[in-house]
Amino acid sequence: MISNAKYEKKIAELKSQCQLKTDECHEAWMSLTGASEQLEKVQMELDDKFLQYHYLDQAMEEQAANLRDICSRYERDKRLWAAVVDDLEKKVKNMKQEHCQLSREAYECFDSIPELSKMVFAVQAMVAQCDALKLKFSEEQAKRKMLYNQIQEAKGNIRVFCRCRPLRNEEMQSGFATVADFNAANDGELGILSGGLTKKIFRFDRVYTPQDGQVNVFADASPMVVSVLDGYNVCIFAYGQTGTGKTFTMEGSEQNRGVNYRTLEQLFKISEERKETFTYNISISVLEVYNEQIRDLLATSPTSKKLEIRQAPEGAHHVPGIVEAKVGNIKEVWSVLQAGSNARAVGSNNVNEYSSRSHCMLCIMVKTKNLITEECTKSKLWLVDLAGSERLAKTEVQGERLKEAQNINRSLSALGDVISALASKSSHIPYRNSKLTHLLQDSLGGDSKTLMFVQISPLEQDLGETLSSLNFATRVRGVELGPARKQIDVGELQKLKIMLDKAKQELRSKDNAFWKLEENLRNFEGKAKGKDQICRIQQEKLSELEGKIALKTQLCRQLEKQLLQLSEGVNGKEETCLSLQQKVKELENKLRVHEHAQSTTLQHKVCQVKELENKLQERTQEFERHSAKLNQKAIELENKLQMEGGNQGFQMLQQKIEELELKLRQQEQQEYMLPACFADKSGTTSNERKAWSRVLSPRQMDPPSLRNSTNRAINQESVLLKGTDTLHQIRRRRGLQSIGTENTFLASSPLLDKRILSSESTKGRHIDQSKALSRLTRSTKPAATVHRAFSGSNLHKDQLPGNKDKNDKSKFWLR
Repeated sequence: MISNAKYEKKIAELKSQCQLKTDECHEAWMSLTGASEQLEKVQMELDDKFLQYHYLDQAMEEQAANLRDICSRYERDKRLWAAVVDDLEKKVKNMKQEHCQLSREAYECFDSIPELSKMVFAVQAMVAQCDALKLKFSEEQAKRKMLYNQIQEAKGNIRVFCRCRPLRNEEMQSGFATVADFNAANDGELGILSGGLTKKIFRFDRVYTPQDGQVNVFADASPMVVSVLDGYNVCIFAYGQTGTGKTFTMEGSEQNRGVNYRTLEQLFKISEERKETFTYNISISVLEVYNEQIRDLLATSPTSKKLEIRQAPEGAHHVPGIVEAKVGNIKEVWSVLQAGSNARAVGSNNVNEYSSRSHCMLCIMVKTKNLITEECTKSKLWLVDLAGSERLAKTEVQGERLKEAQNINRSLSALGDVISALASKSSHIPYRNSKLTHLLQDSLGGDSKTLMFVQISPLEQDLGETLSSLNFATRVRGVELGPARKQIDVGELQKLKIMLDKAKQELRSKDNAFWKLEENLRNFEGKAKGKDQICRIQQEKLSELEGKIALKTQLCRQLEKQLLQLSEGVNGKEETCLSLQQKVKELENKLRVHEHAQSTTLQHKVCQVKELENKLQERTQEFERHSAKLNQKAIELENKLQMEGGNQGFQMLQQKIEELELKLRQQEQQEYMLPACFADKSGTTSNERKAWSRVLSPRQMDPPSLRNSTNRAINQESVLLKGTDTLHQIRRRRGLQSIGTENTFLASSPLLDKRILSSESTKGRHIDQSKALSRLTRSTKPAATVHRAFSGSNLHKDQLPGNKDKNDKSKFWLR
């Protein structure tokens, strides 16, 4: 029995071993069948490759024929291009010649006006400096804006945009005054006229004028929307007085959509662009906080169950039981938004006929999965249309409307308390004082990016509400939430870990099968090497043909480049010629201006000559008056002499009077000649002016002869005085000498005659009537005094200033 049991055990072991061997044989047979199937596939692939090589040979022959055609076309085109190049060279030569001519003309113009080049260079330098400063200013302004936005994002500040509604038609017809000043709106500044001439300035991240439309508003809010798809929580809410356009900004109309619709439209657009790397699931919920109660606006049937806010294990707040409508395109979005808007509580009051009586909150949930990194995120976008802040005394509501207004103001005041606590960085933030602030806790608590639209009215009667809204927005802008965090989906991470473990196990089993397949492939590779050599030979032939084609194409490209260079050179020279022509025209214009200026200066000088003529006439009139006075004095002297007696003194005075009358006649003749000379000068040519300047110039006179004549007269008179001649003979000789000197003076300038006459007038002044008889009694002394009065030294001294005047006058005519 014991031996039978041993044999049975051995039989069982042999059976188990046999079973194992049969299993191994089965697996080997299966692998062999698989390898045979793969071998058949490889043989089929080789047959296909042979067919491909056959077709490639045929294609190569066709390409060789095409290449011959291309070469023939190339030769023909080469001849054509050579002819074109010759024509271009001729044109270039002509252009060079024209360029040389223009450059010569330009240089001539530059030489004629030497200061023009300096002015041109100075203007060019100023223009270049101005352009450089403009570029620097624009670059610095762009950098400043970029750095400011980066600082705001790093701080996590709530970004605040201010929008003012336009005046209604009835308000414009009634002539209501506005208090808003948008002169500095581009710099983010808003001015409010708060009574009289005082203006209060508010600064925000963006200020919109009443003319800015929905497109401009959403363009600034769109970067916040992109952050939702990147995994960040975002909140956009509108705050302001009732009737200032909050609902219009957020919802809009069917023809002019607001932020809500445009946001979802952009979400679908970006998700469509990223569909190759990301998958998105978008769902929408529409809530309403009415009288501190949460209502689901998408619920089809009203429920008695109250909706409450709960906190998830990961810390996020949500409202369980609300309807989450999944949307796949923008058409479905609009139907959902319309359904929520129709279910919203709306009432009328004295301020707004269609006033929103609740806070409408649109929640967009986006689940994102990165197909490359397998990262999953779950983010929310809150689009909140707050009810309008209003004063109960102004709206004059009662009953149910009064209760609604009180709840609205209570929730908005709770929002204000939260903002004040965040701005002061208080340890306790009263989020639970209102359902509104409790829902917005995630958005205001620091994990999200927040944007606020403050809506204001431009009317003066709403100044109080406008100032309170702007002050609240200023406090909101000062809140620092800190940088936003990415919202990663925890549930998806756990699922991914489980899937990763399963994938690792499957990978191990597949690795074993892969090693076995590799051994079989090595055998097939040895067989396929011979066929690969044939393929390589064919590929080498193909590469040689491709190289030849590449050489031909390079030659064609080189010729094309040369032609392009020649054409560019011709264009450049044409541009330079045009610029030179423009400069020549400018220089011609400046020459014309210069000639016009010279003509004006000549006219001015002619006017000066006329003024000088007038002055000469005035002086002649003065001389006539002076001569009349002298005549009167002479008559008086004659009368006195006749009264006092003395024939000799009377005869001397009578002779003196005759001499004075002769000189007066000569002076009048010369002054009659002067106006005629000046009249001739004004109408003469340049040659006549030169001749007149020669006549007037003192260098053409003969000063030595004049000096000799005067000295000769002095010597003769001194001799006569020394001798024993009679007084009558001395007077006669003196008269002859004075007539000779006056004849020499007729060729001199009229200014010299004036000097002589002025000297004679001074002599007339120096005669003392009381001592006239005493002078006549002595024969030598009166002659000496008369002699001194007509001495050459005094005459020469009087001529010197006249010569100066004549020099100045000659210079004036030579200009």
